[in-house]
Amino acid sequence: MRHFLGAFLLGMATITVMPTERVLAGTLTGQPPIVIGHRGASGYRPEHTLAAYQLAIEMGADYIEPDLVATKDGYLVARHENEISGTTNIASLPEFADRFTTKVIDGQNISGWFTEDFTLAELKTLRAIERIPAIRPDNTAFDGLFEIPTLQEVIDLAKTQSAALGRTIGIYPETKHPTYFDSIGLSMEEILVSVLNANGYTDETAPVYIQSFEVSNLKDLNTLTNVSLVQLINGGGRPYDFAVSGDTRTYADLITPLGLAEIATYANGIGANKNLIIPRVGGNLSSPTTLVDDAHAAGLLVHAWTFRDEDVFLPANLQGNPEEEYRLFYQTGLDGVFSDNPDTAFKVRSALVPEPSAMLGLGIMPLFGWLFRRRNKN
Repeated sequence: MRHFLGAFLLGMATITVMPTERVLAGTLTGQPPIVIGHRGASGYRPEHTLAAYQLAIEMGADYIEPDLVATKDGYLVARHENEISGTTNIASLPEFADRFTTKVIDGQNISGWFTEDFTLAELKTLRAIERIPAIRPDNTAFDGLFEIPTLQEVIDLAKTQSAALGRTIGIYPETKHPTYFDSIGLSMEEILVSVLNANGYTDETAPVYIQSFEVSNLKDLNTLTNVSLVQLINGGGRPYDFAVSGDTRTYADLITPLGLAEIATYANGIGANKNLIIPRVGGNLSSPTTLVDDAHAAGLLVHAWTFRDEDVFLPANLQGNPEEEYRLFYQTGLDGVFSDNPDTAFKVRSALVPEPSAMLGLGIMPLFGWLFRRRNKN
């Protein structure tokens, strides 16, 4: 049935969308790749702020991506890490000086201030700052202006903008350090699913992907919700829950045909380090691997991370030309890109795909997500 539906949908896409490059023909569904505002439009605003998410939407993002961590009183908020000295002004606030501490997070000693030691009300008194000011000095003009948003506030923004723009804006939350949060009694999976359910996000037709670098919490989520799940794949190492459980497999093992087949039993796609799709050799972008085709063969979507416009992040042979990097990756047939600069991602996609057709395709993406259901779903 899955193969029949895939062929049917690809055939329908051939009728409704006229691809100009492999960008459509090679995607799992035959539809245009999605643009994911990575932590919002974090190339232009301090990351994980409502202002960054709003700008990403204005720039054409189809999804906005909040990394999620827990507060002391059980709320989920958007921060890149639970240690927040690099993304907020907390170090300058004397009233919280006594909460500076050192913890072991995923096997590493980390010093600073941690979200799980603060109530939501306390975190709301903080203000966001630019995380990498040496690379993005223009963003420092917005330091101190924006609060830490809750997951609910991110959802509210997505829904409000969907209604205002007449197109669906999805959310793409990542559960950060789930094994650690489980260990301190702040399991995030149940809180996340409760919030999603309260907002009507209950199955794979919902404009939601949940992502994680760990495996066990995605398997848990597979029993708690029917929204789409994505296994994140790093360029090296292994999932931290594997390290805790003694599982010796690495991320490289997860992207073998056998590993991808297992992922397909609990997730809808993979979110891969882009170097696994087109590696760099001597700092230069080289030739694509078979990862996109291998994942598609397993029925999995492929979303790649992270695309950034600054030369410091670009391959040596594409300095000053982020557009060409997008074009080469789109041509692999991947299904989406995480971008700090969603305007660039959108511009290049629009040049490859006639925009009215692209919008038609993106509008029915939830339907495709439902039809390409993950295997063995309970």
